[in-house]
Amino acid sequence: MSGKPSERRLYAQLLTALGAPHNPRATIVDLEQKAINLLKDAHIKVLVIDEVHNILCGSHRDQRVVLNTLRFLSNEMKMSLVCFGATEAREAIHGDAQLARRFEAFSLPRWSTNEEFEDLVRAILRNLPLRQPSVLTAKSLRHVLQVSEGLTAKIFAMLNALAIKAIEADHEQITDDAVLQWSPVVKSEPTYS
Repeated sequence: MSGKPSERRLYAQLLTALGAPHNPRATIVDLEQKAINLLKDAHIKVLVIDEVHNILCGSHRDQRVVLNTLRFLSNEMKMSLVCFGATEAREAIHGDAQLARRFEAFSLPRWSTNEEFEDLVRAILRNLPLRQPSVLTAKSLRHVLQVSEGLTAKIFAMLNALAIKAIEADHEQITDDAVLQWSPVVKSEPTYS
């Protein structure tokens, strides 16, 4: 979901995701019809929308229009909607009672020190474009968990940043030392007294 969603932007994003060129001056009706025809042709059964909390960035009217559009697409295409977002995502979806009844909300817990977390890190490491395998000790895994606060996005960001450093340094692997020395780039907040 774009940073300031609208019906036009939603259809434009769908067309872009479907690889379809579109005229920025086209009417909403033209964009809608083109998107629906392509969704039907592609036999889309599930529409996954990330950052759905961005709906709240629009005016009340824009929020209603975007929610109505999502409901319309779901009905017209007989497809399921899967929405991801921050905590505010629930609030955004609940702006339309009919749409909200179609969703079951799930909160993803933060990662903790367990086998599933280790499996996640191993999977990420395996899929990084490094020439040498990266194997981390339990101490390094705990550091990844601590620095990332157990948040999936921060885990990915950290390991991607470490992979970039490894490639730039021509090491081609993420080492325990690199993990233990890593700290996130933090923008300093102004302090007020």
